[in-house]
Amino acid sequence: MRFSVCMCVYGKDEALYFKEALESLIHQSLLPNQIVLVVDGTINSQLQNVIDVFSVKSEKLDVSFDITYLKENRGHGEARQISIEKAKHELIALMDADDISCYDRFALQIQAFKQNSTLGIVGGQIMEIDHKTKERINVRNVPLQDKEIKRYLKTRCPFNQVTVMFKKEEILKAGGYVDFYHNEDYYLWVRLYLYGVTFLNLPQILVDVRINEKFYNRRGGVDYFLSELRLQKIMYKEGIISIGRFLFNASVRFVLQVLLTDRIRGVIFKILFRKKVLDG
Repeated sequence: MRFSVCMCVYGKDEALYFKEALESLIHQSLLPNQIVLVVDGTINSQLQNVIDVFSVKSEKLDVSFDITYLKENRGHGEARQISIEKAKHELIALMDADDISCYDRFALQIQAFKQNSTLGIVGGQIMEIDHKTKERINVRNVPLQDKEIKRYLKTRCPFNQVTVMFKKEEILKAGGYVDFYHNEDYYLWVRLYLYGVTFLNLPQILVDVRINEKFYNRRGGVDYFLSELRLQKIMYKEGIISIGRFLFNASVRFVLQVLLTDRIRGVIFKILFRKKVLDG
């Protein structure tokens, strides 16, 4: 089964992390057939050098490396959508420019699609690592089976976005990625839910995700809350959640994202929504 990997890179990304992310794609037990890179806005010479060097490496491995340069920053949703449209193959894996795909990631996901042709999207677990030292910190576990995932979706985002592999046809049918202020992925999963797409998360850790002291800050603020509230309203309107669940979800998010400080929010996320790696 042939597949593409879609990635976006931005001017503020670290060249070293970007290089390691790309390298993790070609050090897989199962190589992708195509890597699609969208350069969203201007980038520095260090990032461009990484692209140039990787182009040579991918050519030697017979991996198609297709690059699209956007003159102006379009934002996460639009850049993701452009990358998906550029993908040549029906199966598409997502990747961020500072994370590391684990060695057997693609082999495990392709195996899942081979075993169940009804699947529309396959994700997995992530390991959060220190952005500099790569020390293992936390695991973010998400539910595994279709029913569990769809039940979880009514409360929280049910996929680790950077781990997913999906069928291009299903994504385009649901409208693809659209701008939704830090919730483009969650909004897409909701629309896939409405279309009756079959979900699966693998129990294995598929991607190491870099985090720093500001990682949880992005999950707070009035704008983030309003984006979440808008999504909850959509789920209520579409009959995914009840009025009671809507009010509960909105109240919890208001407290976490508006009332609490970044430091306290980070502590709560780590306690409630992450599994601490005890052996470091």
